Amino acid sequence: MAGAWDLAVSRGWGLGWTVAGEGQGSGVRAVAFLDPSARCRVPVPLQDYTCHVGRFSLRNPKKKNSASHQRLHARMALVDDKIVRPPNVVRPSLVLAYDLVQGSLVSWNSFMDKSIPDPPTAVLLHGILGSRKNWGSFAKRLAQEFPMWQFLLVDLRCHGESALVKKNGPHTVASAALDVLKLVAQLRVTPRVLVGHSFGGKVALSMVEQAAKPLARPVKVWVLDATPGKVNAGGDGEDHPGELIAFLSMMPRQVSSKQNVIDALIQEGFSTDIARWVATNLRPVSQPGSPSSGFSWIFDLKGIADMYKSYEETNLWETVENVPRGVHVNFLKAERSLHRWALEDLRRIRAAEELAADEGAGVQLHVLEDAGHWVHADNPDGLFRILSSSFLGLRTR
Repeated sequence: MAGAWDLAVSRGWGLGWTVAGEGQGSGVRAVAFLDPSARCRVPVPLQDYTCHVGRFSLRNPKKKNSASHQRLHARMALVDDKIVRPPNVVRPSLVLAYDLVQGSLVSWNSFMDKSIPDPPTAVLLHGILGSRKNWGSFAKRLAQEFPMWQFLLVDLRCHGESALVKKNGPHTVASAALDVLKLVAQLRVTPRVLVGHSFGGKVALSMVEQAAKPLARPVKVWVLDATPGKVNAGGDGEDHPGELIAFLSMMPRQVSSKQNVIDALIQEGFSTDIARWVATNLRPVSQPGSPSSGFSWIFDLKGIADMYKSYEETNLWETVENVPRGVHVNFLKAERSLHRWALEDLRRIRAAEELAADEGAGVQLHVLEDAGHWVHADNPDGLFRILSSSFLGLRTR
């Protein structure tokens, strides 16, 4: 059996846990859906054991075996690993929906057994109208290159599957940051790296502002194509998020097809790429007796409108100009994203670089060439090279 696995642990809403893994060269792929009340049984000796192919039997003990409720099996490759009994009941998170993408050298069971040392964790945060899926392929690439790390991908409040979780207002940058802090505390992981794109960048800065713990020291923060203060969006012919949110709010909650939404957005003047990207937030709606009755939005648009307003108004310059000791804040400016970066922003970041160096902290400005605002789509290779510096300390191959 070929080498180790990259293992992803995903928590959705209404489906329970999803465990997925893909073996390197083994040609084996496993996906299992685990109801929160189900028991997970590992029919191998619970001791040090080299298991070439393990078989997990997942069963809900409250339901009788029938055609609709058969025992679910997942074949998984475990190489030179220690099998540890998981808890009988997996309690669902009540904070946010997330994925946990783990490198092949992260013990698969360290997430469940806290006697095993925690692997270093990076948190990846999406922007307005995005979801954790925006980071999916990039996180998998990071996990392959840095196999000792794990990567926590989060649906922020009002976005993706987290929109199914009732959240009290106000819907702000600060409340979104507090959600993520609660999640990492609940998962008992200690982030060493925070990466946030656009709105997510301000969320990462707000996490630093609000938290002494559970943030580690040192911690590296990456703010991708966002500044700490005033937001200058929609220039140079780019789509303005506020206008996009306003237009979407006028559309019906349920639509007949994704293409109709794409066509409407393009006709309104939004770019084709943005129109297609927004349409990824549509989910099929099924009615009894009908295979599909159209599509509905997965996000909470009213809450997102409040979040974007907060993004425009939130000022975190004080955090940047007084960075706590042991925190290193990295700003990444997209080369073609000129309108988002005022000369005053660049001057203040340069000044903060010098001040932070004297205080045992760090602030640094990077430029990503050949990229607009959508940095992980426009130049993923360049972004990967720049971010890699945060993970090199624990690189093992």
